[in-house]
Amino acid sequence: MKKKIVILGSTGSIGKSLLNIIAKDKHNFRIELLSAKKNYKLLIQQAKKFKVKNIIITDNKYYRIALSKKIKKINIYNDFNDLKKIIPKKIDYVMSSIVGLDGLDPTIKLIKFTKKIAIANKESIICGWSIIRRELKKNQTEFMPVDSEHFSIWYALKNIPLNKIKNIYITASGGSLLNISKNKFDKLDLNKILKHPNWKMGKKITIDSATLMNKVFEVIEAKNLFGLSYDKISILTHPKSYIHAIIKFKNCISKILIHEPDMKIPINNSIYNMTNKNMKTKNIDFKILNDLSLKEVDAVKFPLVKLLKKLPKSNTLYETALITINDFFVYKFLNNKINFDKLMRLILKLSNTDEYLKYKKIKPKNIEDIYKLRDYVSLKLSRISI
Repeated sequence: MKKKIVILGSTGSIGKSLLNIIAKDKHNFRIELLSAKKNYKLLIQQAKKFKVKNIIITDNKYYRIALSKKIKKINIYNDFNDLKKIIPKKIDYVMSSIVGLDGLDPTIKLIKFTKKIAIANKESIICGWSIIRRELKKNQTEFMPVDSEHFSIWYALKNIPLNKIKNIYITASGGSLLNISKNKFDKLDLNKILKHPNWKMGKKITIDSATLMNKVFEVIEAKNLFGLSYDKISILTHPKSYIHAIIKFKNCISKILIHEPDMKIPINNSIYNMTNKNMKTKNIDFKILNDLSLKEVDAVKFPLVKLLKKLPKSNTLYETALITINDFFVYKFLNNKINFDKLMRLILKLSNTDEYLKYKKIKPKNIEDIYKLRDYVSLKLSRISI
């Protein structure tokens, strides 16, 4: 019997990687739904190639354009309100890889329609984990993280009680700036920063990698997913991105999780339930293991990691404010409105003002709380003079 699946954000890097995996094994899968925000041309191409009957295009403009094409045998929707019509019975697997907080609502909505959900949308886990966890439990839906670091931790901790853990280390490549002096940051060329040494990613996440804000977010994710306190989670720079996590246990034994810097590895494991089907296994790279270059993060060079010392212990609305602040200034940088050094300074400054610190005391009760705050913070930021 074919495995019925849904891919949210199928035109992004994670979605395309998953489709490449499925393309080699089409007879074992039936895709019930694909979604995208704007890239309707690629979405329609994917739907035709994989014989998908339902697609969702969330941007109104591109939804109308797609409708005007009058494509046969494909139902085109504009939002996730018709899921009961699209998915009448519980399916086997959902990949949630929509970028940004826009992915939170569809992620939560899909949980009750699937036996298993793999989440690559970090904003959902950071801001809405308490809501996601509640829905997972309510609907008895299996969950699996897809970020390489969290997948590695999840894999290493299977059937191990949390009280056995002493420390967890996640690694950071350091992005394109690890070996560049901080006094050169304000003169850096955008194209130089966007050349990540190990991963092919979108512009926004590449900048987050360069500032190490993505690692701040990944520590928040790890805290949420594994129920650990922040003082048990640390970041190490590791230029080769070969080690993804190190777990030290209280019995003095440690686990080191390694794999090639290739997102197809956690994606493949998520859809094939931890088997190596359709994956070519490479030999361990002993050259890298003999020169790991693991180091503690230089907080002077990468000041955003200082935010970790002031984060609330439980899931609050502050994380939504922090993500919104970061997004706002990253896009200002990408549009050449500020330089790289000012990007980091403004994120650190704004996230430490009383205007946003007060949200550390407020927990999100529902999705509306999160989206309402995101919109409020975005409006407030749009009015400041840079």
